[in-house]
Amino acid sequence: MSLRLVKRLARDWFLLGMLGAVGLALLFPDFGRSGGAMHADVVTNVGIFAVFFLHGLGMPMAQLRAGALQWRLHVLVQSFTFGVFPALWLVLNLVFGAWVPADVSLGFLFLCAVPSTISSSVAMTGVARGNVAGAIFDASLSSLLGIFLTPLIVGLLARTTGQSLSLGDAILKLSLLLLLPLALGQLARPLLGAFFARYRKYTNGVDRLFILVLVYASFCDSVASGIFSRHGGAIVALILGGAVLILATVLTLSTLTARRLRFSTEDEIAAVFCGSKKTLASGVPMARLLFGAHPGLGLIVLPLMFYHQLQLLVCSVLAERYAARPPAP
Repeated sequence: MSLRLVKRLARDWFLLGMLGAVGLALLFPDFGRSGGAMHADVVTNVGIFAVFFLHGLGMPMAQLRAGALQWRLHVLVQSFTFGVFPALWLVLNLVFGAWVPADVSLGFLFLCAVPSTISSSVAMTGVARGNVAGAIFDASLSSLLGIFLTPLIVGLLARTTGQSLSLGDAILKLSLLLLLPLALGQLARPLLGAFFARYRKYTNGVDRLFILVLVYASFCDSVASGIFSRHGGAIVALILGGAVLILATVLTLSTLTARRLRFSTEDEIAAVFCGSKKTLASGVPMARLLFGAHPGLGLIVLPLMFYHQLQLLVCSVLAERYAARPPAP
């Protein structure tokens, strides 16, 4: 088991890239900070627009329509993504909030409010021989709903931590830099869809490179403000422990709920993978738009970064276990 995990980590250049982006931010924070020589505000806005244009270009409408009628699955997945996760944060914040720094608490709230991820949810559902059409619909629907529900959830619940968010400005920013390029990507599918599918391996690489730039810029502001030097390694252990607790809780609850509702094994797989995952590809751009030059932005995105890697490792093991079940008669 441990050997397989080590091999996965060795193949995952994106994880190494994130570590490299954080390392560069620690060494050269002034270059990427707001107002620095990189012009982070302009670069990140261009990157966010490009990332969501590529998402729209790769969103398959025919497969979305194929999975649209499975309403019980969709209700369960979206309820977990935008209901159970925020409720879990409320409980954990009530129990542990007094010992957690405000920016870290806001980061866990943001983690619990972002939509599900598309690519890995669908890929792992396919590996596990689950309901792929339903997974495609739910993961894509989650991304669209997140443009409006993520700032709404963060804005409403952040007040419990003494912080606030301008909902009107947040939704306007997300609409212009997320929804607009998503729609343009869909409109461009008849012209560019076949090209995108043929070179998807390379376009996915471009997508991830933009995310690494956003991670670097996000951490530069936090490093320059001295947040990490004040907290030290204890904050990393705290965030890792919180991410493990949230992932274990949601995986358990989603599995038990799907079985309680007598879902087929295929629908259970889609519900567990789509309902427990959170997107880093959309989450980091959303954080940049929602929190701007917040000096704690590096801490805010750190729970999502940890959770992203944990969900990939744990869910890939789960997918292999599901795939090993005997074929249905």
